[in-house]
Amino acid sequence: MAEGRVSRPNGCGRYLHSPYARLFYGETFFQHALPLDRSSLTRWRRRIGAERLEVLLAESVAAARRGGAVEDKHLQRITIDATVQPKAVTHPTDGKLLHRGIEILARLARRDGIRLRQS
Repeated sequence: MAEGRVSRPNGCGRYLHSPYARLFYGETFFQHALPLDRSSLTRWRRRIGAERLEVLLAESVAAARRGGAVEDKHLQRITIDATVQPKAVTHPTDGKLLHRGIEILARLARRDGIRLRQS
């Protein structure tokens, strides 16, 4: 991704491009860089574990209910953005594409009765 461009308005992108987000996060002056490493939140989530993260989420929802920011009708349907979930997708590389092509051509040669010296 090119420097200065954000394809999705995630937290880091909002921070860099929105003075309102910086104010929300408690900044008192403008800065061009993120105040922390992007991977530090991931390390923090792994460190506290899934159980404590669930407790934190439950308390956040409870606090929003107590404060009147969320009503029961808002929790009837919840949309989850799964784009941040790890996927079992491998990205094509030249070596993988070449190997896959060789496999397909060898299978087609066997199917059509063509003898290969090497396969």
